[in-house]
Amino acid sequence: MKLHELHDDTFSPKARKRVGRGPGSGKGKTCGRGHKGQKSRSGVALGSFEGGQMPIYQRLPKRGFNNRSRKKYSEVNLGKIQAFIDSGKLNPDEVINSAALIKCGLVRRPLDGVRILAKGEITTKVNIEVSGASKAATEAVNKAGGSLTVS
Repeated sequence: MKLHELHDDTFSPKARKRVGRGPGSGKGKTCGRGHKGQKSRSGVALGSFEGGQMPIYQRLPKRGFNNRSRKKYSEVNLGKIQAFIDSGKLNPDEVINSAALIKCGLVRRPLDGVRILAKGEITTKVNIEVSGASKAATEAVNKAGGSLTVS
Protein backbone atom coordinates (compact mmCIF):
# COMPACT_ATOMS: atom_id res chain seq x y z
CA MET A 1 0.00 0.00 0.00
CA LYS A 2 1.29 3.41 -0.97
CA LEU A 3 0.39 6.85 0.32
CA HIS A 4 -1.47 7.79 -2.89
CA GLU A 5 -3.63 4.65 -2.61
CA LEU A 6 -5.21 5.68 0.73
CA HIS A 7 -8.83 6.86 0.62
CA ASP A 8 -11.94 6.99 2.81
CA ASP A 9 -14.56 4.26 2.75
CA THR A 10 -17.09 4.82 0.00
CA PHE A 11 -19.90 6.24 2.19
CA SER A 12 -18.13 7.16 5.43
CA PRO A 13 -18.34 11.00 5.19
CA LYS A 14 -21.77 11.00 3.52
CA ALA A 15 -22.63 14.60 2.66
CA ARG A 16 -26.05 15.86 3.75
CA LYS A 17 -28.59 16.47 0.98
CA ARG A 18 -28.93 20.19 0.25
CA VAL A 19 -32.58 20.84 -0.49
CA GLY A 20 -34.26 23.82 -2.13
CA ARG A 21 -31.45 24.54 -4.59
CA GLY A 22 -33.32 24.44 -7.88
CA PRO A 23 -34.96 21.75 -10.05
CA GLY A 24 -31.65 20.35 -11.29
CA SER A 25 -30.68 19.16 -7.81
CA GLY A 26 -33.53 16.65 -7.57
CA LYS A 27 -34.75 18.23 -4.33
CA GLY A 28 -35.75 21.70 -5.45
CA LYS A 29 -38.90 23.75 -4.79
CA THR A 30 -40.86 21.58 -2.29
CA CYS A 31 -37.68 19.81 -1.10
CA GLY A 32 -39.27 16.35 -1.16
CA ARG A 33 -42.09 17.32 1.22
CA GLY A 34 -44.91 17.32 -1.33
CA HIS A 35 -47.48 20.14 -1.50
CA LYS A 36 -49.18 22.04 1.32
CA GLY A 37 -50.45 20.46 4.52
CA GLN A 38 -49.04 20.39 8.04
CA LYS A 39 -46.22 18.00 7.23
CA SER A 40 -44.87 20.24 4.48
CA ARG A 41 -44.25 23.03 6.99
CA SER A 42 -41.62 23.38 9.71
CA GLY A 43 -42.37 22.73 13.37
CA VAL A 44 -44.53 19.63 12.85
CA ALA A 45 -45.42 17.77 16.05
CA LEU A 46 -47.85 15.01 15.05
CA GLY A 47 -46.63 12.25 17.38
CA SER A 48 -49.88 10.75 18.62
CA PHE A 49 -52.35 12.96 16.76
CA GLU A 50 -55.30 10.92 15.49
CA GLY A 51 -57.09 13.45 13.29
CA GLY A 52 -59.11 15.07 16.07
CA GLN A 53 -60.22 11.75 17.57
CA MET A 54 -59.38 11.28 21.24
CA PRO A 55 -55.89 9.64 21.23
CA ILE A 56 -55.63 6.07 22.47
CA TYR A 57 -53.38 7.01 25.38
CA GLN A 58 -56.19 9.27 26.65
CA ARG A 59 -59.00 6.77 25.94
CA LEU A 60 -57.47 3.94 27.96
CA PRO A 61 -57.88 3.92 31.75
CA LYS A 62 -54.90 4.74 33.93
CA ARG A 63 -53.86 2.36 36.70
CA GLY A 64 -51.16 2.18 39.33
CA PHE A 65 -48.71 4.59 40.83
CA ASN A 66 -45.04 5.26 40.17
CA ASN A 67 -43.16 6.32 43.26
CA ARG A 68 -40.56 8.86 42.13
CA SER A 69 -38.59 8.66 45.38
CA ARG A 70 -38.23 4.85 45.28
CA LYS A 71 -34.70 3.53 45.81
CA LYS A 72 -33.18 1.22 43.17
CA TYR A 73 -30.57 -1.20 44.49
CA SER A 74 -27.99 -3.33 42.69
CA GLU A 75 -28.76 -6.89 43.76
CA VAL A 76 -26.02 -9.42 44.53
CA ASN A 77 -26.62 -13.07 45.42
CA LEU A 78 -24.60 -14.87 48.10
CA GLY A 79 -23.75 -17.64 45.63
CA LYS A 80 -22.02 -15.12 43.36
CA ILE A 81 -20.03 -13.69 46.28
CA GLN A 82 -18.89 -17.24 47.18
CA ALA A 83 -17.93 -17.93 43.54
CA PHE A 84 -15.83 -14.73 43.41
CA ILE A 85 -14.14 -15.67 46.70
CA ASP A 86 -13.38 -19.17 45.37
CA SER A 87 -11.90 -17.75 42.16
CA GLY A 88 -9.71 -15.30 44.14
CA LYS A 89 -11.35 -12.12 42.86
CA LEU A 90 -12.67 -11.22 46.34
CA ASN A 91 -10.62 -11.35 49.52
CA PRO A 92 -12.70 -12.82 52.40
CA ASP A 93 -10.33 -11.37 55.02
CA GLU A 94 -11.15 -7.77 54.05
CA VAL A 95 -14.50 -6.02 54.50
CA ILE A 96 -16.76 -6.66 51.51
CA ASN A 97 -18.57 -3.40 50.73
CA SER A 98 -19.96 -1.78 47.59
CA ALA A 99 -16.51 -0.44 46.62
CA ALA A 100 -14.98 -3.94 46.84
CA LEU A 101 -17.85 -5.44 44.81
CA ILE A 102 -17.39 -2.81 42.08
CA LYS A 103 -13.61 -3.31 42.03
CA CYS A 104 -13.88 -7.09 41.57
CA GLY A 105 -16.52 -6.65 38.83
CA LEU A 106 -19.48 -8.23 40.62
CA VAL A 107 -21.42 -4.93 40.55
CA ARG A 108 -21.21 -2.57 37.59
CA ARG A 109 -22.79 0.49 39.25
CA PRO A 110 -24.16 0.74 42.78
CA LEU A 111 -27.26 2.87 41.91
CA ASP A 112 -28.78 3.78 45.34
CA GLY A 113 -26.77 1.06 47.07
CA VAL A 114 -26.09 -2.68 47.03
CA ARG A 115 -28.55 -5.24 48.40
CA ILE A 116 -27.55 -8.82 49.25
CA LEU A 117 -30.00 -11.64 48.44
CA ALA A 118 -29.91 -15.23 49.71
CA LYS A 119 -29.78 -17.17 46.43
CA GLY A 120 -26.94 -19.67 46.54
CA GLU A 121 -24.83 -20.72 49.52
CA ILE A 122 -21.97 -19.05 51.33
CA THR A 123 -19.48 -21.22 53.23
CA THR A 124 -16.68 -18.71 53.87
CA LYS A 125 -16.58 -16.49 56.95
CA VAL A 126 -16.97 -12.95 55.58
CA ASN A 127 -17.64 -9.45 56.88
CA ILE A 128 -20.12 -7.65 54.59
CA GLU A 129 -21.21 -4.00 54.85
CA VAL A 130 -23.92 -2.97 52.38
CA SER A 131 -27.02 -0.76 52.00
CA GLY A 132 -29.54 -3.58 52.31
CA ALA A 133 -29.94 -7.32 52.76
CA SER A 134 -32.73 -9.86 52.93
CA LYS A 135 -33.41 -11.59 56.25
CA ALA A 136 -32.45 -14.97 54.77
CA ALA A 137 -29.13 -13.57 53.48
CA THR A 138 -28.29 -12.15 56.92
CA GLU A 139 -29.05 -15.51 58.55
CA ALA A 140 -26.95 -17.41 55.96
CA VAL A 141 -23.90 -15.16 56.52
CA ASN A 142 -24.24 -15.43 60.32
CA LYS A 143 -24.60 -19.22 60.04
CA ALA A 144 -21.30 -19.35 58.08
CA GLY A 145 -19.62 -17.47 60.96
CA GLY A 146 -19.47 -14.06 59.32
CA SER A 147 -21.33 -10.80 59.84
CA LEU A 148 -23.59 -8.75 57.57
CA THR A 149 -24.03 -5.08 58.50
CA VAL A 150 -26.73 -2.94 56.88
CA SER A 151 -25.95 0.78 56.89
